[in-house]
Amino acid sequence: MLPQRVGKRLCFAYFSSIAASSSFALSHRRLRLLPYRGQLLGEMRRWFSARPCCAARRRRTIVPLYMMCLSAAPGYRVPPKEIQEIMDVPPNPSYYVSPRRDRIMFLKRRAMPPLPELAKPDKILAGLRIDPSSNARSRMSFYTWISVHLLMDDGSLGPEKVVHGYLDGAKINFITWSPDGQHMAFTVRYGDEVSTGSNLALWVADAESGQARPLFKSTDIRLNAIFELFVWVDNSTLLVCTVPSSRVDSPKKPLIPFGPRIRSNGQKNVIRMRATKEMLKDLHEEELFNYYATSQLVLVSLDGIVMPVASPAIYTSLNPSPDEKYLMLTSVHQPYSSIVSYKRFPRKVELWTVDGRFVCEVCDLPLAENIPIAPNSVRKGKRLIRWRPDMPSTLYWVEAQDGGDANVEVSPRDIVYMEPAEPLNGEKPHVLLKLGLRYRKISWCYGLHALVYEYWHKTRRTRTWVISPDCKEFSPRLLFDRSSEDAYSSPGSPMMCRTRAGTLVIAKIKTSEGTYILMKGLGATPKGSVPFLDLLDITTGTKERIWESGKEKYYESVLALMSYYPECEIQLNQLKLLISKESRSEATQYYLSIWPDKRDVQITSYPHPYPQLASLQKEIIRYKREDGVKLTATLYMPPGYNPSKDGPLPCLIWSYPGEFKSREAAGQVCRSPNKFARISNNFPLLWLARGFVILADPTIPIIGEGDQEANDRYIEQLIASAEAAVNEVVRRGVAHRDKIAVGGHSYGAFMTANLLAHAPHLFCCGIARSGAYNRTLTPFGFQKEVRALWEATDTYIKMSPFMLANKIKKPILLIHGEEDSKVTTAMQSSQFYDALKGHGAPCCLVILPFVGHRYTARESIMHVIWETDRWLQKYCASNSRSTQVVESSVEKTTQSAFEALTLNFTKISSLSKLILLVLDHIGLMKFKSNSH
Repeated sequence: MLPQRVGKRLCFAYFSSIAASSSFALSHRRLRLLPYRGQLLGEMRRWFSARPCCAARRRRTIVPLYMMCLSAAPGYRVPPKEIQEIMDVPPNPSYYVSPRRDRIMFLKRRAMPPLPELAKPDKILAGLRIDPSSNARSRMSFYTWISVHLLMDDGSLGPEKVVHGYLDGAKINFITWSPDGQHMAFTVRYGDEVSTGSNLALWVADAESGQARPLFKSTDIRLNAIFELFVWVDNSTLLVCTVPSSRVDSPKKPLIPFGPRIRSNGQKNVIRMRATKEMLKDLHEEELFNYYATSQLVLVSLDGIVMPVASPAIYTSLNPSPDEKYLMLTSVHQPYSSIVSYKRFPRKVELWTVDGRFVCEVCDLPLAENIPIAPNSVRKGKRLIRWRPDMPSTLYWVEAQDGGDANVEVSPRDIVYMEPAEPLNGEKPHVLLKLGLRYRKISWCYGLHALVYEYWHKTRRTRTWVISPDCKEFSPRLLFDRSSEDAYSSPGSPMMCRTRAGTLVIAKIKTSEGTYILMKGLGATPKGSVPFLDLLDITTGTKERIWESGKEKYYESVLALMSYYPECEIQLNQLKLLISKESRSEATQYYLSIWPDKRDVQITSYPHPYPQLASLQKEIIRYKREDGVKLTATLYMPPGYNPSKDGPLPCLIWSYPGEFKSREAAGQVCRSPNKFARISNNFPLLWLARGFVILADPTIPIIGEGDQEANDRYIEQLIASAEAAVNEVVRRGVAHRDKIAVGGHSYGAFMTANLLAHAPHLFCCGIARSGAYNRTLTPFGFQKEVRALWEATDTYIKMSPFMLANKIKKPILLIHGEEDSKVTTAMQSSQFYDALKGHGAPCCLVILPFVGHRYTARESIMHVIWETDRWLQKYCASNSRSTQVVESSVEKTTQSAFEALTLNFTKISSLSKLILLVLDHIGLMKFKSNSH
């Protein structure tokens, strides 16, 4: 029996495939990685099914070979029990408040999906992953359980109504309330073991009873959930995307391609694209995109009456007007592109009436391949077309005056327009506001006022204007003009309320002194975040603080306005707020705060998800780096740990660099010491259970003031920030200088590799997940870097740890999802590993099958944690100069053992091939004799 682990955690299976010719010539082929048992067994079954032999012989041969391969394959591993118990805790339910604020829905979901769900076959087209079995996006998370409670007048919850009617094991998605809150609509799908004809069905449930039922009477109607699936048009009617009834089988890929793939730029267009994957590759994929994405829209009432609307098209957005008379339909169409996703395909926006009458074409925008990569660059033509939420059927949109190119100097840069759905007598669109910066959004307030936001990335400048959209005599007035990086001066954002039509507008608060709006904010301060609620007079700009979070023990935050008045005018003494409250040792709970006495009524009571860490120690620490920039980090220590008595512990520093335009902004505190320590699968707090000190999210500011480019001094500032963090934990006596590991995900992995290359004296090892290490492979920018490789060659090369693989001597663990579709493709980690190995660096590469940029499957997450824990125990917890020498000799012994095992495995593999060849020959001879 071969040992369970062979080589560096990747086991490739080989076997011979017998040619169909009578000569029985052997053709050896290398199989793809066999990541789990079902796939391995499936490979063997497919291999044998193509050969003439009896079923008994297949069983006799498959089982021993299957067991032999399993004994050699590494398989997925799980971390120690104390970590497993934390990861398997199910998340607390999510909440969803009804539009009338009289009910609240709670939704349960699983902690982590199993890997087979990610392994299901899907189609990757135009930036989308499509599940052919349900004609929906693949790898969707889902809910498993819905309950509804009435909100009583005293703030308490009424009896629980569990939504029922579907079978156990249902996967629930796309949950929405009807505008009046009397019904919920959602989709139900099942696993492969349940036969339902179609694997996705639209259901509705009564909010009062919880009884749910399928909406469509006919099972022949199939849903199309590639884009927006459905929307409520009114309280009893939904607009739904369905598969056209004329659709037949999906297009088959031709054995011979239509022709060569040709890309040409004869027009000499300047098109710069950041690295992309998952785009359309050929004509066959264009056919598949059309096949799966094309929808027939239907209006369906709650009693199941169906009426088709408009012609079949690839509808990406459905928007009924607030007065329920019009439908704004957005679709994409050919010509498609092989370098951009569907979001930049030609886009058409049309208006229809709800009874099926075509009104007009709002716009038809061409293919947008050439949007500059500079921040604040946008598409040409009409964009962000929306209904005014405070009017029956009025459209507004924005048009760039610089051709969408942020590099062009022009004023105004954007113009906001407004127009009725059906203008009278050739009425032209009304100019609402001309902006000098790039438009961001509008918050409407029932015609009386609106807040218009604009922003410019290069200077980090953000401005807020007050306009009166229905009063031409009112001139726009500047309300806020500030740096977006300045968290201390943030005024917050307006609180919204629901209209009778279910749209969101700014709530108007009435007091004896006048009318105000409510502004809620995070309340960043030098001592930590203190969320607040202000009354703001948008006429004078004056404000008054009427609520703020506690500072000593709890972190409280306003989540939603729970007072319902159709005209959105609320008396201050009739205010109801949904508030969350948490502390370092208490999980987040939800409360209703009832005014004027601000009485808090608790509506949830969730237990501590990981009681073994209930008494963990948390502290926000402040320190400075060498150039005087103030830095912040969150220091976590294990329960019961006392540095003065127990001495320093192994330490894990986990971070992600950020770019700033000013030293002052980089030094601001935007976190709270009172927040509950939530543990996610990409967060390092798990190692508190293993006796580590964790320095979480220490600020790593990369500052480029004025016209300076931040990345020109990336390495210097990175090292200075890391050195300051290490010195601080050592000064506090909580970390041993020789036992400090560094890690990060994505850009944090890039940071990790750079620190091991440029500052090896600071860390004993590193963990780098889903990183990009060679910036020449991202030649048109990355993160906030907008210069191309040819404009900043030295910076690109200096920032690339791949170029310094020969300098990295400390152990580094590389982890990457095999199907990462971002610029940080798995190839980046593979090439970096090869470079490190080529220079003798202690390194390990873990490629996760069926995994993208983020890790979601339970098997993958557990294995990542196991690998990380093993790495930290070996190179950090037990690290010392003497043990490294011993481990070096052990590694050589292990390598020799591995080579011997590989030789034995090769011999066994060759023997099995010979046996298979003989069995194939015997089986074929019997088959021929029986046929005669």
